[in-house]
Amino acid sequence: MVNLQINSSDMSLDFNVAREMALACAAEHNMEQPVILSWRQHNSHGFAPGFEGAEEESWWSKYGQGNGGQANISVGDDYSFIVAESGGYETVNSLPLRNIRDANGTEYLCLTPMLDDTNTPRKDACSPLDDWTADQY
Repeated sequence: MVNLQINSSDMSLDFNVAREMALACAAEHNMEQPVILSWRQHNSHGFAPGFEGAEEESWWSKYGQGNGGQANISVGDDYSFIVAESGGYETVNSLPLRNIRDANGTEYLCLTPMLDDTNTPRKDACSPLDDWTADQY
């Protein structure tokens, strides 16, 4: 993980400006499509992602590092961001997936190139839609 510092004396630095500064810094350090995985606002004690009981000092950083973070970018003394490269991944829009219901009303997520003309869900092409399967509507 690379640690980068952006010096800012702007007293009115808000989250959106700091976020844009962090993303620009990441782009300057050879990230083509930087994305913020986690962040912390030191003066307000805000951080994300978070949950009830999360340790403010470390959770946001552990989450970012554990999920592919490549740079820890500090903006002034107020904000810190964990940033990763998001380029090179397929997006859901380019995947040939769709939701299909069977005759009983059970919904499936299916790879459409593997379906025949009847669009009937098959085990080799479909998975039942559940809490772990993304809805493609």
